[in-house]
Amino acid sequence: MKARDLPVILGVILIISMLIIPFPTWLLSFLIICNISLALLVLLISMNMNEPLQFSVFPSLLLILTLFRLGLNISTTRSILSKGDGGSVIETFGSFVVGGNIVVGLVVFLILIIIQFIVITKGSERVSEVAARFTLDAMPGKQMSIDADLNAGMISEQEARSRREKVGREADFYGAMDGASKFVKGDAIASIIIVLINLIFGIIIGMTQLGLAVSEAANRFSLMTVGDGIVSQIPALLISTATGIVVTRAASDGNLGQDVLAQLLSYPKMLYVASGTILLLGIFTPINDLITIPIALALAFGGYQLSRVPKQTEKDLMEIDEEVQSDEMKSPESVMSLLDIDPIEFEFGYGLIPLVDANQGGDLLDRIVMIRRQLALELGIVIPVVRIRDNIQLQPNEYRLKIKGNELAKGEILLDHYLAMTPGEDDHSIEGIDTKEPAFGLPAKWITEEQKEQAEIFGYTVVDPPTVVSTHITEVIRMNAYELLGRQETKSLVDHLKESYPVLVEEVTPNPLAIGDIQKVLVKLLKENVSIRKLTIIFETLADYGKLTSDTDLLAEYVRQSLARQITEQYTNDGQNLKVITVSGKVEKMIADSIQQTEHGNYLSMDPAMSQRLVEAIAAQIENVSMSGSSPVILCSPAVRMYIRQMTERYFPQVPILSYNELEANVEVQSIGLVNVE
Repeated sequence: MKARDLPVILGVILIISMLIIPFPTWLLSFLIICNISLALLVLLISMNMNEPLQFSVFPSLLLILTLFRLGLNISTTRSILSKGDGGSVIETFGSFVVGGNIVVGLVVFLILIIIQFIVITKGSERVSEVAARFTLDAMPGKQMSIDADLNAGMISEQEARSRREKVGREADFYGAMDGASKFVKGDAIASIIIVLINLIFGIIIGMTQLGLAVSEAANRFSLMTVGDGIVSQIPALLISTATGIVVTRAASDGNLGQDVLAQLLSYPKMLYVASGTILLLGIFTPINDLITIPIALALAFGGYQLSRVPKQTEKDLMEIDEEVQSDEMKSPESVMSLLDIDPIEFEFGYGLIPLVDANQGGDLLDRIVMIRRQLALELGIVIPVVRIRDNIQLQPNEYRLKIKGNELAKGEILLDHYLAMTPGEDDHSIEGIDTKEPAFGLPAKWITEEQKEQAEIFGYTVVDPPTVVSTHITEVIRMNAYELLGRQETKSLVDHLKESYPVLVEEVTPNPLAIGDIQKVLVKLLKENVSIRKLTIIFETLADYGKLTSDTDLLAEYVRQSLARQITEQYTNDGQNLKVITVSGKVEKMIADSIQQTEHGNYLSMDPAMSQRLVEAIAAQIENVSMSGSSPVILCSPAVRMYIRQMTERYFPQVPILSYNELEANVEVQSIGLVNVE
């Protein structure tokens, strides 16, 4: 417990003590003044806050202050009925404030009760209920808006997290205020009951125990009762007003005083109208002109002064903006911000705005959220937020996708058409605009909505434009995911794994492998479309072989062999049969003899002419397999797998190269091609 927590704890103990222990009148007078001061302080704070969350403790504070005020009422009631004395503060309010007139005091007390209970408390209670209901109803929409801004790249992950927390806090705050407003209502009712009890039982005690006459007892106890009631109702009225201000306050850049003056005086011409109305009121009615004319002149003068301010203010603001822009252009920070490059950017022409605009039915933002989740499950990495923006330099129906500032894909779609694709030859005369499916390069046609049903009958695969775009984005990111995994992203993956497997991570990094070495291994896996989601298996392998070699190429091969079951499931339909293109023993020996070993690692040093012949032989086998309708997969021995990959990745990046050690023992391999050179 800290020292600054003591005042609140001692205050609560004091409140409990007041309910039980009789306090001397001088202490009660001191506490009454403290109560008025606290109520005034709460009112001033509520007027100077910019938004309700800046005073989020208000619901709890309202309960404590209400309990404090009721505790004072109990203590003062005990003192008045037992001693016939409520203290100097109560006596002063009873005699000086109301002039010693009991009737006037009761009227003033009743007016305070009516103002607080019927006007302020009722209104605050209703506003609290409505605000709580609308805040809770608006939560899903606000959360979706935050997600949309995050996907569009308009805000960062940290800012999105902060905004979600704020939305949750707002809901909690207005929900608490809905209940806390009932404290104020109950306090007003309790004040009426306490005053009646003091008045009735005070007269009875004065007559029976103190031997006073009826009139004397009524005068003595009613004076203190009214004083006590007014003393308690003034801070209660301040707290009720503060409650109303808090629940009716909207978020703003300024406090209540600034907003009232800025908005109330934002129309100077209306001051002239008000001035003329007051002047006519003084002329045509018996109201004294000495009252109306000064007010009318003050309003007219205020309107004249305010009408001159905007021109000067606008000029000053223009000068300030020019100075700020000049300073920003000169500052190094403005230049540094231009160097930032978004990991993934999706740009589109103005004709494709309906794809993104949710108000026009666009759901691309939601689709990108699902793409990021899908690729996280498939590849095991967190895809960065996709920055979405329009670009007037593009054609209206054109879009393009960039990764780290480099354009990797582009396409053109027609929003009022459907894309029809067929796996075989197009034997049907469906009219349409010839094109190619952007993700896989298949021949396709843009057809109208009226032709959709006929195309489906003919066996075409018909997709809508948003699906075309999202599929293209998914495939491009999947093929180039390895470019998105840097050292910082690798460090995040390692830290996440360390939460569950700290011993495993400590055995791998920082010794024997640095984060950069781990990143290279993971990139090599992703580059060959091998998921790194099973990070525990990868780290187990790195822990076993990292002490034996620092060659990341070899480590990647060991990891692939550890992921044999995953790779087998990836390339076999039923987990049992696999059709492959094998590499002849002669070719494997030729490659093995061309491997050069150096202190920096091994590399392939083959005669260029022979290398070209080998690539052509591989290309011929791939073409034959593709024409037969099968997906080409090359199978070779573990010793030469990575060298064949290095040789072919420039020409056939999507063709998988597997080794025998990367397949499960129960897989039946069927060779449908043989790579050989004469």
